[in-house]
Amino acid sequence: MQKKRYVILDALRGFAILGIILANFPEFSLWTFSDPSGWTDTDKVTRAVQTFLVDGKFYTLFSLLFGMGFSIQLANAEGKLRTFYRRMAVLFVIGLAHLCFLWSGDILMLYALCGMILPLFRKLRTRTILLCAGGLLLLPMLLDALFGTSPADPLEREQWRICALYGITQENFGTWLSDAKSYREVLQFLHQGGVERMWEFVIGHRFFKVLGLFLIGFAVGRERIYADVQGNAALLKRILLYGLLLGIPVGVVYTWSSMAGHPLGRVVHEVFYLFSVYPMGFAYAAGFALLFDRSPEASGWKLLSNPGRMACTNYLGQSVLGILLFYGIGLGLGNRVGLLGTELIALGVYALQIVFSSLWMRHFRFGPVEWVWRMLTYGEKLPLRIKATENRPA
Repeated sequence: MQKKRYVILDALRGFAILGIILANFPEFSLWTFSDPSGWTDTDKVTRAVQTFLVDGKFYTLFSLLFGMGFSIQLANAEGKLRTFYRRMAVLFVIGLAHLCFLWSGDILMLYALCGMILPLFRKLRTRTILLCAGGLLLLPMLLDALFGTSPADPLEREQWRICALYGITQENFGTWLSDAKSYREVLQFLHQGGVERMWEFVIGHRFFKVLGLFLIGFAVGRERIYADVQGNAALLKRILLYGLLLGIPVGVVYTWSSMAGHPLGRVVHEVFYLFSVYPMGFAYAAGFALLFDRSPEASGWKLLSNPGRMACTNYLGQSVLGILLFYGIGLGLGNRVGLLGTELIALGVYALQIVFSSLWMRHFRFGPVEWVWRMLTYGEKLPLRIKATENRPA
């Protein structure tokens, strides 16, 4: 049971990492910054499919998995929460470095901050935790209705003040990174991008959304649903059915609203988001678990579980490869391949990550970033290489 439990979580993480690269590479390729009036028909169709199937769903899944992981870590750290808080502090530093030096779309900093709050909920009943999660997921609609975008306006002004320092304008914003001839120019863009990321967190109410998803994942982890998929099959089937019945039709409307620029307003668009993205994300998780339970020993799960076991390494690695592929200091493919080409490149990169992760995990206990993260957490050197006399992990 222990072996099966960890494989399913790792395979889910690997699946989530696939969705993350499909969601993030359009921004790395700078296609996101392109003028919609110049989109080809292929771009429009690809964008619609990506919005419907990917946008927000894998971020939901990734957040749920972090919440599950934190539940396990908190259970192991009960009575010694200092270790858990050190783990979150190290994750925050990793995210900050990612934000400042690689990509301004980092999510790890926010995950660390939300993770630090989770211990406050650990003694509550599961039902109470889920009610708190539901309230947090509903809160963005209320905030949009009451305040609109005004809380984020100072950050937007600060972003453009920094842009002015470097000569970044509306006209060259989408080509700055593809034209960059030095890492210094990349850092200049990342400087304003860090402020823009804070603006995105505020205007998108990301703190409340992530914490709400963490609490749901935390409840799932505490109830150990992943450890007995067969025993919880009826519940998972209901989540899959209702998630798709609600998420698919509302997802069509959400896709239309996203591509049309929110014609019914931010509050209505937030309603579409709530009732499409989350149900489909939950359905993805439930459907994956049920499929896994049908043949848990199938070799395909190992292909997903290997990148999932080193998910943080692969998440950061996608940023490094995105720079090398699309920015001017690398191959400079940005703005040249279209959205479909971008997503095909993303699939190719993920395939390489599967190969790399599979080779790495044959010889090492942890991914390289995970290894450093653990050592900084525990303050001691930990063995990395698997000894020849040890059984290799499944």
